[in-house]
Amino acid sequence: MGPVLAGVLQLLALIGALALAYIPLGDYMAKVYSSDKHWRVEKWIYKGIGADPDTEMRWPAYLRGVLAFSAAGVFFLYLLQRLQGVLPGSLGFKSIDPDQAFNTAVSFVTNTNWQSYYGEQAMGHVVQTAGLAVQNFVSAAVGIAVAVALVRGFARSRSGELGNFWTDMVRGVTRILLPGAFVAAVVLVACGALQNFSGIHEVGQFMGGSQQWNGGAVASQEAIKELGTNGGGYFNANSAHPFENPTPFTNLFEIFLLLVIPFALTRTFGVLVGSVKQGYAILATMATIWVGFVALMMWTEFAHHGPAFDIAGGAYEGKEVRFGVGGSSIFAVSTTLTSTGAVDSFHSSFTGLGGGITMLGMMLGEIAPGGTGSGLYGMLIMAIIAVFIAGLMVGRTPEYLGKKIGTREIKLAACYILITPALVLILSAAAMALPTPGNSMTNSGAHGFSEILYAYTSAANNNGSAFAGLNADTQWFNTTLGIAMALGRFLPMVFVLALAGSLAEQRPVPVTAGTLRTEKPLFTGLLVGAILIITGLTYFPALALGPLAEGLAS
Repeated sequence: MGPVLAGVLQLLALIGALALAYIPLGDYMAKVYSSDKHWRVEKWIYKGIGADPDTEMRWPAYLRGVLAFSAAGVFFLYLLQRLQGVLPGSLGFKSIDPDQAFNTAVSFVTNTNWQSYYGEQAMGHVVQTAGLAVQNFVSAAVGIAVAVALVRGFARSRSGELGNFWTDMVRGVTRILLPGAFVAAVVLVACGALQNFSGIHEVGQFMGGSQQWNGGAVASQEAIKELGTNGGGYFNANSAHPFENPTPFTNLFEIFLLLVIPFALTRTFGVLVGSVKQGYAILATMATIWVGFVALMMWTEFAHHGPAFDIAGGAYEGKEVRFGVGGSSIFAVSTTLTSTGAVDSFHSSFTGLGGGITMLGMMLGEIAPGGTGSGLYGMLIMAIIAVFIAGLMVGRTPEYLGKKIGTREIKLAACYILITPALVLILSAAAMALPTPGNSMTNSGAHGFSEILYAYTSAANNNGSAFAGLNADTQWFNTTLGIAMALGRFLPMVFVLALAGSLAEQRPVPVTAGTLRTEKPLFTGLLVGAILIITGLTYFPALALGPLAEGLAS
């Protein structure tokens, strides 16, 4: 079997698995967030944190819950890292430096999971499990909760109430992420992933010296890392490491995990707003972009540019031979079109255009299908923009799901889509203009600029993957990337929840002959076009200086 055919078959198998899970998982999540029953363990949690799970919240109260919980998470994780040197189970590792501890704490709380350290050489068992793994669960649950709040804004009328943040967050962990991660971890262990709490072992001689490896609860962290679209690896090589991702099957399984909840949430959206066709329209938009990007990535990576590529069958530099070009291409596109950031290959070693595709996937806002929750609310914001554009074309007040998109709504949506590009472009320009940050680049020219651009794109979009050529463990990058991650996560949530509150206060508008049918293929095409055009106009100059220049020159 040729490598191209193998890649296509992997893609088809993945699509089939996602299709099988779509309806049952989407319907289940809709029941989770619409049920008025509380599990006993959930009642214990509510009592422990002093929350009333049945109190409805308006958007300011919901936002305060999000911010307070996240701030507490940053503080706890920062403190845990700073105290690592005196904690049991530290494997002899020292406490983390302040700037890196800040960066890592913000990174995992914001669902970014950017890592400027070698996991197996810096973090002990306590920090990995009680700190990083816990945030993998709760940060993903926070993203889903905000998305559900926005969906309730469309579904409810004349109330302004969006549900209860504490209920939504706890249910996301106990009813969705914990059961799913448990099953996934069992599968990974059965396939050879590591799961223990062993110390550091010498495993043999390497270039005249001893080689050492430490164990850890790798499979369980790998499961929630992908299922929660987190991305932070136990080892520096991330999902290219055989302890995390042993076989081609686990590689495809991990891609399935990182896509299944974001795609299924479109079904949840359709059920909660009372029209599954609306969910299918959003699904079609996401799937069109995802499949298109995978096909484009495979084409760029399989394209032959000389005898070496002809012999190898594609651009194999930086890729695991266990997975091949096809599996690596699907993983790279899926991890950058979601907020996962896990990698099974070095994106810096992709072709110039291939590296540009990974960047463009993040620049779209990671909405195809995006992260757990963040992908859905990001796509709904773009749907509002598309409806507004359509309204301008026909001279009619734009409406979406029975709610008018007025001045307030479009301002909030516009602020949402402007935040991330501003962070990426301003910080990238500052890093290139100042003398010190440029010393962290491994390469010069267009590829060196791509390293900087990729880092801030990854941080501000809460992705967390790296171009693997940039030394980001400096005070400048630890601090500025941490700021980009925090602002890129929470400022958009402010506008999403404010928009949800505004929509929930409205009275539904009756459907008439002039209403734009947002469940039709025409709207799907309009939405895809709006996403690509808005992103292209925003980022094209920066892309032209980096990956496009490199790709056209090769």
